Order: sequence, then C-alpha cells, then structure tokens
Amino acid sequence: MGRGPGAHHAQRRAEIADAVLAIVADRGLAAVSLTEVAAQAGISPGRVQHYFPAKRQLLEAAFERGNELSSARIRAKTGADPQATEPRLVLTTVLGELIPYDAATEAHMRVRQSFHAFAFAEEAIAARLRVLYADFHRQMADLIARDQQAGHIPAALDPHATALALVALAEGLAAYVLTGVTPASTARRQVLAAVADLYR
Repeated sequence: MGRGPGAHHAQRRAEIADAVLAIVADRGLAAVSLTEVAAQAGISPGRVQHYFPAKRQLLEAAFERGNELSSARIRAKTGADPQATEPRLVLTTVLGELIPYDAATEAHMRVRQSFHAFAFAEEAIAARLRVLYADFHRQMADLIARDQQAGHIPAALDPHATALALVALAEGLAAYVLTGVTPASTARRQVLAAVADLYR
C-alpha cells in the first residue's frame, strides 16, 4: 500500500465516498448532505468540504467509488484476468452487476443514475461519461467478438451495436428497479434472456 500524503489523501477521499454510498443505501440520495456525510465518515463538515466543496463532487466521488467496488465484485466472480475467462461469464456478470441486487449495488446504481442526470445539464460531465461509455462498450464488444470467433455467436451480429443495446437494456431496467416499476428478479431474467439469445 502507498505511503505519504498522497496515499492518505486518496484514503480519506475513499472513506468519504464510502460514507456517501452508505447514506444512500440506508436513507436514499436525498439524505446526502455535508453534515450527514461528515457524521457518517466520523470527520468534521469542514474536512469533507476541504475534499469536496460541492454536493455534485460528493456524488462524483461516490460514482467513482461505486464503479471501483463494482469492478472488484466482478473480478471476484470472474477472475482477475478477463482474457482467461469465458466471455459469456464475463458478459453476464458485468451486465448483472448493473441490476441492483442488494443494498450496496442499489446505492451504487442510485448514485450512478443521479450522476447521469447531472450530465443533462453539465457538458463536462456528459463528455466524461461519453469517454467512460466508449471504453465500456468497447470492452463488451470485445467479449462478443471473441465468442463470434469461437463460433458461439453468429458472425453476422455487429459486436459494438449489440454491446450498446445490452448495456442500454440493463441500465434501463435498473432505472425501472430503482423506481419500483419492475422487480429486480424480473430485470435480471430479462438481461440473462437477452444474453442467451446471442448464443442461440
């Protein structure tokens, strides 16, 4: 583990981001405030404001932390090297991770979807999301292309268009789960069915 002021700074930011996620999991996004985050993290409001002067920055940090924790969960299920794992397993695990299935993943998706809402009003956030999604779609398309080369998925499918559609389906269903339109179990079945259709 790193040492010195930089490592301490990163650790403190992670602790504050974890506090935001914990509040969202327990009381919802509306409960996030400077004082609530400070109390959850066990530090002063001034210290929170030192690291994150605005609520938007708190949510941005929680968005990044949620993605980091999600990646760790995916690695725990699929292995550290995606290239050494069956593409279908990685594909279903990653897409399944986008559907809330416990308090931690629900908090992550609430923050993630709220961060997306900021992108409608702030071009800087929208530009950042475009970069993140371009990389995400490329990784998913690479998984599809690998199984096309192995003969498991029809060669006629466009890997990138298919990846985009699968991610959009999963995140759209996640929004339905978060608003109570659709149960998580139904959303998960829909995502798994969409993946299964690729392999028929």
